[in-house]
Amino acid sequence: MIMRRTYIIAEAGVNHNGDLKLAKKLIDVAVASGVDAVKFQFFKADSLSTVAAAKVGYQKTSFDDSESQQAMLAKLEFSEEVFSELISYSKDRRIALFATGFDVPSLDFLSRISMPFTKIPSGEIDNVPLLRRYSDIGLPILLSTGMANLSDIECSINILMKAGTQVSDITLLHCTSEYPTPMASVNLRAMQTLRASFPGVSIGYSDHTLGLEIPVAAVALGASVIEKHFTLDRGMDGPDHAASLEPGELTDMVRSIRNVELAMGHGWKSPTEQELETLKQVRRSIVACDNISKGEVLSENNLTTKRPGTGVSASAWDDYIGKVSNRDYSSDEQIDRISL
Repeated sequence: MIMRRTYIIAEAGVNHNGDLKLAKKLIDVAVASGVDAVKFQFFKADSLSTVAAAKVGYQKTSFDDSESQQAMLAKLEFSEEVFSELISYSKDRRIALFATGFDVPSLDFLSRISMPFTKIPSGEIDNVPLLRRYSDIGLPILLSTGMANLSDIECSINILMKAGTQVSDITLLHCTSEYPTPMASVNLRAMQTLRASFPGVSIGYSDHTLGLEIPVAAVALGASVIEKHFTLDRGMDGPDHAASLEPGELTDMVRSIRNVELAMGHGWKSPTEQELETLKQVRRSIVACDNISKGEVLSENNLTTKRPGTGVSASAWDDYIGKVSNRDYSSDEQIDRISL
């Protein structure tokens, strides 16, 4: 079976740090890397978090460690006007752009723009009203599964389907919500579990590891979608930069994924056209190892096998032993095909 082309999403997320110029530079990097789409996060900070919510552990290394989660998010929030400018910019650059909506007001705005997908983030997998709003939009859904077990995922899928989403429009993204994710926490085999547990649902992978090898490995395991955070510089201040690829790495990841897709092939075991040419020179034919007279019995004493494989194949050895030579042969001469 020929693998479908993997849809590669460059996750800009909030790595724009609230700066429109930086966000446009991220779009430029995504275009240059050859990804299929660039994704941002769109939210209203006061709709997403209470003022009392503390930062998550990995977020405390960015900005002011003492500030609340809402205060941090407010610095990363884009207005509808600014995001509309990003949409226009992405269209000019001919790259698909979409966003994760973290609250109903944000989704209401996103529903009015042209997007290839919607994306439900891992933290919203049990948010019933938000799931139903996602379903109302009517676009294919990417559902990230960080922090979730099979029961959580099943409940989420059931909510979406009851709200009208078709199972064929859901792609589950295996994900580990650690930033960056240690290799021992990746658990790529969970992709196989998801595929077996939810028939009809596509399976992809959202990566938070450092490096390129894990998303490439996920493609080899059949991921239909790859999502990977990227940044202009991992040393920048902000919650997601440290677990992101830099521009050259993003390009390398895309190239590696496309190479793996080619290498996966069609699945049948058969020689390539080039191998068939090589075969002629490296396989062996049955040849005389001594001078043979017409009428002499062919045997292990007067036959051997040598390259090239352009004569009678060495695989026919047993068929020729004991047969009578139909002519004279010189040593090293290939044996003619005879009627068996």
